Amino acid sequence: MKEYQTITEVSGPLVFAEVDEPVGYDEIVEIETQQGETLRGQVLESSEGLVSIQVFEGTGGIDRNASVRFLGETMKMPVTEDLLGRVLDGSGNPIDGGPEIVPDKREDIVGAAINPYSREYPEEFIQTGVSAIDGMNTLVRGQKLPIFSSSGQPHNELAMQIARQATVPEEAAEDEATDEPGSDEDGELGEGADDEGSEFAVIFGAMGITAEEANEFMDDFERTGALERSVVFMNLADDPAVERTVTPRMALTTAEYLAFEEGYHVLVILTDMTNYCEALREIGAAREEVPGRRGYPGYMYTDLAQLYERAGRIQGREGSVTQIPILTMPGDDDTHPIPDLTGYITEGQIYVDPALNSQGFKPPINVSPSLSRLMDDGIGEGLTRGDHADVKDQLFAAYAQGKDLRDLVNIVGREALSETDNKYLDFADRFEETFVDQGFDSNRSIDETLEIGWDLLSALPKEQLNRIDEDLIAEHYREDVGEQVEATAD
Repeated sequence: MKEYQTITEVSGPLVFAEVDEPVGYDEIVEIETQQGETLRGQVLESSEGLVSIQVFEGTGGIDRNASVRFLGETMKMPVTEDLLGRVLDGSGNPIDGGPEIVPDKREDIVGAAINPYSREYPEEFIQTGVSAIDGMNTLVRGQKLPIFSSSGQPHNELAMQIARQATVPEEAAEDEATDEPGSDEDGELGEGADDEGSEFAVIFGAMGITAEEANEFMDDFERTGALERSVVFMNLADDPAVERTVTPRMALTTAEYLAFEEGYHVLVILTDMTNYCEALREIGAAREEVPGRRGYPGYMYTDLAQLYERAGRIQGREGSVTQIPILTMPGDDDTHPIPDLTGYITEGQIYVDPALNSQGFKPPINVSPSLSRLMDDGIGEGLTRGDHADVKDQLFAAYAQGKDLRDLVNIVGREALSETDNKYLDFADRFEETFVDQGFDSNRSIDETLEIGWDLLSALPKEQLNRIDEDLIAEHYREDVGEQVEATAD
């Protein structure tokens, strides 16, 4: 620990101080104001006896009469299994009125990407209870699958739905579980446990959200009981922007401890990554850095990769870290630097669609541009169901054909289309009304999702199901569904 140093300048969120010996990048500092207040900061840059410091609590009250002390270590997060059920601010301090946290250890929040040699390939299904995700763009353990939204869309409601519903299917758990930790005497897993006896936890990191949004999140967590298996980090819109750069790292450090030290399967939900990137831009401007695209720092790709690549599984470890970052695309533009760079790093994306939202669909997920690059390895016999891949392919194809015909109908009218084309038109409408529009309080199992898919496909002629194995058609196709649809149309 170094002696107190002199502050030379305060500029925006930054403080500049003289030093008489080298200090490390990211080193934590304590700033004492004349009023006796102690604030924490972090070294951003050091050169020729001068350092720039970003202050987590904001620079209010700091002047040249304040003093700085360098602690000689980087920022660390106190971690323990007892964090489950707790609510913390963006810097990791408890704000729920609960007891003081007694950590098992303190972990460096910077962390590191998982060594590719040690990575275990993600291929185990996570059930979110949302058909548009589970059925069409499946999430697997260890994946990073962002949600692309825009301002005014119900991405927060979707985040809350996933946070409270995400689990591993009980059927799979009962097939493989015996009396391992997390199971009861009958060999059936308790709530939140997975197929290997490990437990499931949710880390929720909110950055730059309003007080109203924070209250909605907390009300939902407490009402549904999801808080018991969750750790919540809250950085509000009126909190310093600098703190936003710390919040996701706090959340991921906690997730890594629970996953790789305690054996939990952890789902990390980060919202809103756009606010995080805006904080990077604000800090970069204060440091007078040369801006990159649209004023964002040139290193934003590297910075985002440092966060996203902390998801995954490690060989020889029971737990896993799965990420769902949520970002609002400025102007609903997916070529904007934030979604563009995110898409390069992550393994797919889920699109929240303004057009579907305006029609009242909940959740308004557009499955057509959505993608889960790891889906094919996380579905099938022993993971979800043997017919999952074929049903998904046929649903995608039929929905795409139905949407194409909507454009044609605007020109020639329905009367000019064939009987089969009209069935595809009806299919697209029914797909959105029954498969996608399930509501934010509906929790569907993967079996329920696939059965709804078969109901939709059974309204099409058998000969049109050219992406499904004949044996599966013989087992699941329902002749009576087509007859009911025709009778309703008549």
